Formats: sequence, C-alpha cells, structure tokens
Amino acid sequence: MKSKNDVSECIHCHVCQKHCEFLKKYGIDIGDTEKLKELSYHCFLCGKCTEVCPIGIDGRDYILKLRRENVREAEGTFREKGYGMLLKEKKDYIYKNYRNATGKCILFPGCNFPSFYPKTMKKLVKLLKEHGIGVAYDCCGKPIAELGLEADEKRIIQRINDEFEKRGVEEVIMLCPNCYTFLKPYLKVKVTDIYAKLEELGIGEKNLESGKVFLPCPDREKREILASAERFVKGSLESVKGVQCCGLGGCAPVKEPEIAKHMASALAGEKKVYSYCASCSGNLTRGGCQNVRHLLTEILKTYEKPDVKKSMINRAKTKFT
Repeated sequence: MKSKNDVSECIHCHVCQKHCEFLKKYGIDIGDTEKLKELSYHCFLCGKCTEVCPIGIDGRDYILKLRRENVREAEGTFREKGYGMLLKEKKDYIYKNYRNATGKCILFPGCNFPSFYPKTMKKLVKLLKEHGIGVAYDCCGKPIAELGLEADEKRIIQRINDEFEKRGVEEVIMLCPNCYTFLKPYLKVKVTDIYAKLEELGIGEKNLESGKVFLPCPDREKREILASAERFVKGSLESVKGVQCCGLGGCAPVKEPEIAKHMASALAGEKKVYSYCASCSGNLTRGGCQNVRHLLTEILKTYEKPDVKKSMINRAKTKFT
C-alpha cells in the first residue's frame, strides 16, 4: 500500500496549484517532483495542498521529506543561503532560560509571544506563579526541523526533555500552537494548552465577543487549541476564509518575500480579527492589519498590540528574566 506522500499517485488535477500561491507561481502540482526538489525551500508548509488534495496526498510531509533529503545529500550540512541568522539563533537557542522553571508544572511560551506581547507575558507569568507554576524560555525546534535538519531536530527535542526531567517537571503548558503541535508527540510529560489551564485555574475573562479568527497552520486540521480558546468566547469563532498563511510558514519568506508580503497584507482591511498565534498576529500586523487581537491579551485584559518594532529586543530580554 502506497503512503500518503507517494506523489506518484498525483493525478495532476491542479487543485493544489489553484489553492497555493507558491505552486501557482511556478505552475506546478505536488506531483511535479523534479521541480519541487529544486524549490522545496520556497514552500510555506501551510498544508493547504494536503487539505484540498482529492486523493489524500500529504504535500506538506512530502516537502519536508525533500528538505531532509537535501541535507542528507550534503552529508548533514545545510547548503541553502539566507538562513544564517535563523540558524545562529535557533540551532542552540541563544535566549533559552530555565532559571524559573520550578515546580511540577511550568509554562513554555515559545519564542514569539514574549517577543510581541511582553506586558501580557509578564502578567501571565505573575498569575501562574501564584499557583506554583514556573516558566521556561526556549525554542521548540520547529524552525530547525522545517529546514530538514533531522539530527539537530532530534538533539533539540532530547535537550528539552532532559531539562524537564532534571527539574522534575510533570506538566508543560504550551502557549504557542506551533510549539504545542510540534513538541506534543515527543515530550515525556503531559502537555496542556494555555486556555485549558486558565479555565482550570479560573483565570481570565470568559465573555469575549464572538468574531472572526485567523487559524494558525498547525491547528487548522484538528483545531484542538481553538476548541479550548472558544470556551472564553460568547458563541463561537468564525475562521477567516481565503487566506493561505500569515506569510511566515516553512521559513519560506527567505525565498519568496513577495508571496509572503502578499499573504501578510491579505487582512489589511479587516476591522477586527482574533488570533491565538503570536507569529501570525505579529506578521499580519506588519502586513497592515492593525486590528489583530491575540485572544490571550483579551482574556487577561491587557489589550496589548503586537510590539513589532522591538520584538527582537523583547525576545533577547527573556534570557535574563
């Protein structure tokens, strides 16, 4: 039986091409393997091709496979240009900080929420500390994994597991949907999303107005975090239609800056859009959507807007918090 990423099954119906800005630009389908091998780092890994494929080919998984093959063929080295800063920061996350990772339950906010929402981050840490919950600042390793660096991906996951084991951590609260989806299958501890934990602790405003929500790529299929977040909303949240990605997916903006810019500006005219991914809200704000509201800032009543100007400075500060 052929696997879902056996693209030889592709019937070239062009449905994936129709729904993907990257595939459309080059006039190719997910079954055009020779061309895709050359362009694998141009893909946003959003999973749209997988979502619409009528025969169930997992295009995202296939592109990741191509990237890993690229690294293996280079004997473990990374040949692509333009990723130097990302590798320097993320390969062995330079801002990691486990100083306050105390207690059996800790918060793992990821990279971007502390970058874009420092005031809300500070309030959340204080509230959780009152319940004996510590905090660990680290990168989950997803950007490195998406570059196809399998050995480094495994090393990062092992390092995080070792950090938790050393500190006697039994439960980790994930704030970022990327961290949640990427790490959950590999961690040896219980993984809880932040909205489920806030509800359990009785923290936060629970009567938010219903509205539109921009779904982050990793939660679009199962919508686990969305289901938890909706408990704080009167009614339900309507997902935004017709926008492929926030523009940051798959480390692709390095290769496709114009497509990324177009994606980020797609919601510029919206009056109000909820988000529960800091990466999405930050990049959509940069793209001109000035009314992106991260659900956590509404729940905790900080009403903080993404700090797009000082995001890197805010991230660096977490090393010394």
